[in-house]
Amino acid sequence: MTTKQISRPQSKLWMAAIKPPMYSVAIMPIWVGTAIAFAENQVFNTAIFATFVAAAILILAWENISNDVFDSETGIDINKHHSLVNLTGKKTLVFWLGNLCLISGLLGILAIAIWQQDPTVIAIILGCCALGYIYQGPPFRLGYQGLGEILCFFAFGPLGVSAAYYSQTQTWSITSLAASVIVGVVTSLILFCSHFHQVDDDIVAGKRSPIVRLGTTNGAKVLIWFTASIYPFTLLFVLLGFFPIWTLLSFLSLPYAFKLCRHVQQNHNQPEKVSNCKFIAVAVHFWSCLLIGLGFVIAGF
Repeated sequence: MTTKQISRPQSKLWMAAIKPPMYSVAIMPIWVGTAIAFAENQVFNTAIFATFVAAAILILAWENISNDVFDSETGIDINKHHSLVNLTGKKTLVFWLGNLCLISGLLGILAIAIWQQDPTVIAIILGCCALGYIYQGPPFRLGYQGLGEILCFFAFGPLGVSAAYYSQTQTWSITSLAASVIVGVVTSLILFCSHFHQVDDDIVAGKRSPIVRLGTTNGAKVLIWFTASIYPFTLLFVLLGFFPIWTLLSFLSLPYAFKLCRHVQQNHNQPEKVSNCKFIAVAVHFWSCLLIGLGFVIAGF
């Protein structure tokens, strides 16, 4: 009985540390960029797509792991029991595990560049990695200045979607740039939601996250506008002719958007209750991006 009681919380902590649902964040920019490439050019290279997805997951794993390491140095994670550093007590090991993920991921992107005899994709992804590092890594730690959402927008939006499109076509697209705005916004939404439950720890560590700056009440109001913007953008791009009408399927994700806004409005100042809002934001991200991409694929056929 005692063993079960102990092992169950430990397993939950490890799952929280690994964050499996979060890896859709790595996949969706590639999915959307590839879907647009298919719709516009009738091309789909399975090997490149699969390699890109695997590489992106590994690179995001590096970012998550290294963030735990960098946060352990500032003391901001002192109450974060599911931090990999806190779980293992081996910061150096965790640091090099993250670096192994980064190297493996970049080798996958390098393979794509070699197949195409074109360094463009690896250059873009190196730019994404640079943004990921300055977000949390010393001496920059721009996330501590409240700039994380902006960095996240560019890394997963314009850079990520454009890299995926280019990996299939070796050309650029206004449509993929338009779609990247939506992907960037909805990805930044996840990071924005992750701050609500840790305001006290952020203040102690000197982290000026958007929620620390705004307060949870105003932050909850901003969240509504932030979330709602996804759908007018999609409709606008359809009306302007950038998106096929099938991309309006993304409106089927609205129930998750309503759930997110309602949940945060009701619990923004209750850390225990609001802590799961980032996972609702992941659902908004997953379904809206999946359905936008599906709209392009249907249009391509």
